[in-house]
Amino acid sequence: MINRILIRIKVVQILYSYLLVEKQFHLESLSGTPTKEKRYAYALYLDMLVLLIRVARNLERRRNEYPLADTRFISRLLIDDRIKSIMLKYSSSPFPLEAAVEPLTEAIAESGIYKSYLKAVDRGDMAAQESLWQDLIRMVVMPSPALSPLFEAREMYTLKSVARTEELLLETVRNFLSSQDNIEEVVRSLESSLDKARELYCRLLQLPVELTQMQDIIIDRNRHKHLPTEEDINPNMRFVENRAVRVLESDEMLLGYLKQNKVSWRQEYPIMMDDLLGQITRSELYREYMSLPAPEGETPEERERIRMHEDAEFWRNVFKKIIFPNTHFLETMEEQSVFWNDDLDIIGTFVLKTLKRIEDGEIRPLLDKYKDDEDARFGAELMRAVYKGKDTYRRWISEALSVSSWESDRLAFMDVVIMETALAEIMNFPKIPLRVSINEYIEMAKSYSTSASGSFIHGLLGGIVGRLQKEGLLRK
Repeated sequence: MINRILIRIKVVQILYSYLLVEKQFHLESLSGTPTKEKRYAYALYLDMLVLLIRVARNLERRRNEYPLADTRFISRLLIDDRIKSIMLKYSSSPFPLEAAVEPLTEAIAESGIYKSYLKAVDRGDMAAQESLWQDLIRMVVMPSPALSPLFEAREMYTLKSVARTEELLLETVRNFLSSQDNIEEVVRSLESSLDKARELYCRLLQLPVELTQMQDIIIDRNRHKHLPTEEDINPNMRFVENRAVRVLESDEMLLGYLKQNKVSWRQEYPIMMDDLLGQITRSELYREYMSLPAPEGETPEERERIRMHEDAEFWRNVFKKIIFPNTHFLETMEEQSVFWNDDLDIIGTFVLKTLKRIEDGEIRPLLDKYKDDEDARFGAELMRAVYKGKDTYRRWISEALSVSSWESDRLAFMDVVIMETALAEIMNFPKIPLRVSINEYIEMAKSYSTSASGSFIHGLLGGIVGRLQKEGLLRK
């Protein structure tokens, strides 16, 4: 019953809450009253970051494959406003370290650090990125003979300033690494949230069972009161003998779940349950249902089929018209889980579908947690794909924004998270049609972000996808 629509929503919800409070990566700053030495070191530090980007973009392994440019560190540098400003400046004026780009590219390509990194990547070991840039800066970049004369030619050069520059570079890499959240913790949060969605599904199916049991107790109590009426002695039992409810209360999957998780609406929320039962039994829907005539059919089987349809249809209507809109019920959902009110629309459709399956005589009417193993893996794989490439995706979004008419300061953070997740799915799940991915996230933006987000994300994603297809990075 947990489909990919719900999984996508959960991934975006979890990512939004985690990324909103993650430790933000930032470049080092020149604070206080800097000395000449510190000013030299800081100016060289910024130029060295640009140099790292140029070398990374220059080192091509195979056609259109740039292993260093695809690392999270370089991708994150490229969306930093200070770096973008410096690179813009050097697009129209000479880059002071340009002479070192080619020799440094060759030195890195021949280094054991780079070759070991490539082998690790081929094995699928993305943790190799953790020490890559620190090792390259310390052992290849800063000792490069091509850089020494360029350092010395700069005004106010000293060896101490160069050493300070190296420390700034290494501190920047350390800052970047520490800003990365523990992806496994995020995946666990996703799995916990999906488990709560399953709990909501089972709880909702248990509601008719417990409400029926409550009404049965009331009927029995009325029979045994001191002066019972004729209606008390011979009550209309249609509600408490509802056939769809009888299927639910004997379903082994539901019984096993409720027993294992000790779920009971009556014990946990007695006031809300009294409120719901009263609202149901006072409703016109209830009066019409209780006054239905005996089914007319040529055979017992046909009459039974009609009665099952009436019983299942009654509870479908109760859910849609009474339970789901009930304020007390919605407040209870919010107490249980911050996501349950958002989940209710989707999980509610699964509950209505289950009642239809009961009506149709399905042997196992309750829906399995996942359709198949592929769906069961989808959420964790999508989450990891977002984290692995989020800096690259943010760079693509930033570059697309720079050529659009949308003002970047109006971009909601939820829009960013939705687009990052959409790009992760588009780039990492080749079996999912491109149109399906784009449409799903556009619809999500309409529900979870601003009123303009749907059309905005449609345009921006379309532009990014078109560019990736043109560059041969996407073949969908």
